[in-house]
Amino acid sequence: MDAGYLGTGNMGLPMAGKLIDGGHQLTLYDISETAMRPLLERQARRATSPKNLADTAEIVFVSLPTLAAFREVAFGAEGLINGSAMKILVNTCTIGVPFVDEITAAMAARGITVVDCPISGGPPGARAGTLSVMVSGKPEAIERIRPMISLWGPTLTVAGDKPGAAQVLKLTNNILSAVALAATAEAFVMGAKSGLDPEVMVAAINAGSGRNSATESKFPVAVLTRSFDFGATTDILMKDIDLAIQHGEALGVPMWVCQAARLVYKHAVFQGAGKDDLTNIVKFVERAAGFEIPKTR
Repeated sequence: MDAGYLGTGNMGLPMAGKLIDGGHQLTLYDISETAMRPLLERQARRATSPKNLADTAEIVFVSLPTLAAFREVAFGAEGLINGSAMKILVNTCTIGVPFVDEITAAMAARGITVVDCPISGGPPGARAGTLSVMVSGKPEAIERIRPMISLWGPTLTVAGDKPGAAQVLKLTNNILSAVALAATAEAFVMGAKSGLDPEVMVAAINAGSGRNSATESKFPVAVLTRSFDFGATTDILMKDIDLAIQHGEALGVPMWVCQAARLVYKHAVFQGAGKDDLTNIVKFVERAAGFEIPKTR
């Protein structure tokens, strides 16, 4: 099946690559030629603008890091909404329910169906094809794209028939992931400063009740190696944290623990670490503790 893919960054590049692996012909658009090059070398086609992409592809996937970037490619003078061929817009970004509602209404006025399809697993999961895919929207549209989005990972969860339901599911996931990373940073610095081998901690915790996404992937991949290169920036995580807390508070849900974790990441952003990998949050705990977790891998 032919499709369009807009945004070939840390997530979009491997996700688009999985579609090519599955035999789909892609047309691409990204403001960075360098970002597109690996896929262009695999015979993907190049669009000249978001509109040009939507003029050539009936199904268009979007993977972008910010709401501002999405708004520009969707509604700008050369935006997707002005394309003549696009019938299904698949949003893989974490952008919050209000923006999904706005996009859905605007696109519907042009006869375009929006499928909300955020994913979880980060760049390593995107590269390995082990992402958790969350999707919501019209059942017929979901079934149309199911063979494609199933290439991204073994778990596909339909959150509901309204775009935005998957967005809530993703925000629920991401705020838990953020809290877990902040707490794991503090716990591991405490344990290591007490004399525990970090590898012993990883083994015991991942066999026990404290295991989480940080102990299972982020720490082994990016902290115990001291590479701090999991693949997503603190700014991106901060966006997701803000969206989750805003959504919870709008519903009258107390977000006490989430707010505490938010302050940890805000401190890092205020210290200039917004563009750094999110696992760098560990370094802020280490500095305050006067101790560095040793490299074990």
